[in-house]
Amino acid sequence: MNIKNILPKLGVIVGIIIGFASCEEDFSTIDTNIINENFSTPDTVFDVIAYSKGINQDGTNGVQTNGLSSYQLGIYNDPVYGKSTVNLLSQLTLGPEALNPEFGDCVVLDSVVLYLPFFNTATVEDTITTYEIDSIFGNSPIDISIYESNFFLREFDPNSGFEDPQEYYSNQGSEFEGFLGELLATVEDFTPSNDAIVLSDTVSLAPGLRVNLPIEFFEDKIIANEGEPELLNNSNFREFFRGLYFKVTSDTDNGSLFIFDLADTDDENIGVKLYTSYKDLDEGEGETCETEDVEVLQEETRLFFNAISVNVFENEVPADIISDLTNADTEAGEETLYVRGGEGIISLIELFGDDTDQNGIADQLEDLREEEWLINEANLIFYVDQDRVTGGDVEPERLIIYETKNNDVLADYFIDFTSGQTTVNALTEHLGRLERDSDDNGEFYKIKITQHVSNLINNDSINAPLGLLVTNNVTQLDFQNLKDPIIPTPGIMIEEVPASSIISPEGTVLFGNNTSNTAKKLRLEIYYTEPN
Repeated sequence: MNIKNILPKLGVIVGIIIGFASCEEDFSTIDTNIINENFSTPDTVFDVIAYSKGINQDGTNGVQTNGLSSYQLGIYNDPVYGKSTVNLLSQLTLGPEALNPEFGDCVVLDSVVLYLPFFNTATVEDTITTYEIDSIFGNSPIDISIYESNFFLREFDPNSGFEDPQEYYSNQGSEFEGFLGELLATVEDFTPSNDAIVLSDTVSLAPGLRVNLPIEFFEDKIIANEGEPELLNNSNFREFFRGLYFKVTSDTDNGSLFIFDLADTDDENIGVKLYTSYKDLDEGEGETCETEDVEVLQEETRLFFNAISVNVFENEVPADIISDLTNADTEAGEETLYVRGGEGIISLIELFGDDTDQNGIADQLEDLREEEWLINEANLIFYVDQDRVTGGDVEPERLIIYETKNNDVLADYFIDFTSGQTTVNALTEHLGRLERDSDDNGEFYKIKITQHVSNLINNDSINAPLGLLVTNNVTQLDFQNLKDPIIPTPGIMIEEVPASSIISPEGTVLFGNNTSNTAKKLRLEIYYTEPN
């Protein structure tokens, strides 16, 4: 081995040893039984102020629900938050092969079928396919009515000179229902099932909602307009046929709700299909529709749900929760925190307590900035109020936290080494999954915000309130606007929420910072190293 290659490496090693030795004089241990050479890592806790606000608690606000990655339909009765009905308005578009269609000679519309598959996992064994459906909530029957909609969903907002996309909101249900057209179909006592939809001995579809729509309506709407401008392009078509409205009802408070991907054009069956029969006549041979020996051909015309769709909500939140949200103590914080998805409820967390000198910086944070601590770990632990929450499958598995001033996730989100895991296990270092007890009931969520707190202390980052919501997909980074900002107190404005929270119907109840249960009180826990 060449000695010239060894000497530089030895120099580096000696330098590191000297560096460590010198560090012993620069750091000291304080108030701890844990001593690790040069560093002390004591536990310490700091005050937070936390309270909850409903997105639409007064009935006048809403959250943007067009432009979502997936949509809901159904009724979900939350054990705490009561009945929520989610309806859907969706545009249809002509598939590429259906633009300016030619249906052939002697065309007959045989059937029209709407199909929306559930999210599912398929398993094939001995040529037998079985399905496990997911994103289903509740198991009681519902009635689904499907109407033609005469409400035109614009792509761009005229108030912006048609430069910005048009936004539609969760509280526009009554407006949309003022433009209902013909009732096209009713599905009674519908309950999502794992069973495949069997079409024949050899053909079946994955579980989902499959409905026959009236032939006469689509004969007039589609077949009779062959060659007309209405079917020439999708801009004309969306103005002509403005969409379908799915309205859900139930005779009881219970029901079922499912989440699905409307815009999945890869599934060859999703959407609305028109099945037609036709003949290819040879007029030179004098063939007519009555000529018996002319072959009858089959064709499919497909309509997609890949344009604008909007979810609307009808929530029946108990009066006591509405009262708590309306009268939330934004100065001292609350003993109970409410968190719910959909047109939901957000909990706000203000770190480091009061700002008594009113200089815009919490007093405890000012003190810490003078200390210049090295933050090893910082956590918010949200304990579930098990006396109020029904445990088990109805508890949301994940929560998401974000910075409300910039409408963005925290710095810890981007340095989480678990980000490459599957959705339910992704980002669990930062946004911990629900920890459960031996009875499978939720105990707490641990949200690690180490880098965020370090930035507040050492980089003078803005200490804006954090928003906490339920999520069904922590990997989704989109945000949606509120119709009107929530202003719980002067200086705080909530304008957006994570899109993934809107698609999450579940909710939970957590202990706040003002609870008398000191063991489960919400605090900011910090592990740190203090320079000498």
